[in-house]
Amino acid sequence: MFSVKDMIPWWSELLVKYLFIFNDSPYGDQRAYNGLRLAAALSHKSAIRVFLLGDGVLCGITGFTPAHADYNPQELLRAIRGTKADIAACGTCMDARGIPAESLISEVRRSSMEELVS
Repeated sequence: MFSVKDMIPWWSELLVKYLFIFNDSPYGDQRAYNGLRLAAALSHKSAIRVFLLGDGVLCGITGFTPAHADYNPQELLRAIRGTKADIAACGTCMDARGIPAESLISEVRRSSMEELVS
């Protein structure tokens, strides 16, 4: 019979990875923005991935000029990518909103649900 103490070396070898899925628009409420703030903070301590889904794909669109400079989801995505985190946007969701891949900031790439679950 194994005890937790016997498993500690095995657990210490694991790399904890977090997946953040953003499904809300970046503007209107602060759910996506606050989630991006959390992801940015955690990205300095752990490996993370970010997936933009539904209206969340709007977080990665270039050219937005928010009324408040400190409320800028694109800058948070750039900071997250600066830690080598992978950031992807749902291609089907982009198509449904008429958003071409060229409209994304360079730190976000078009992806798919199939890739998300692989």
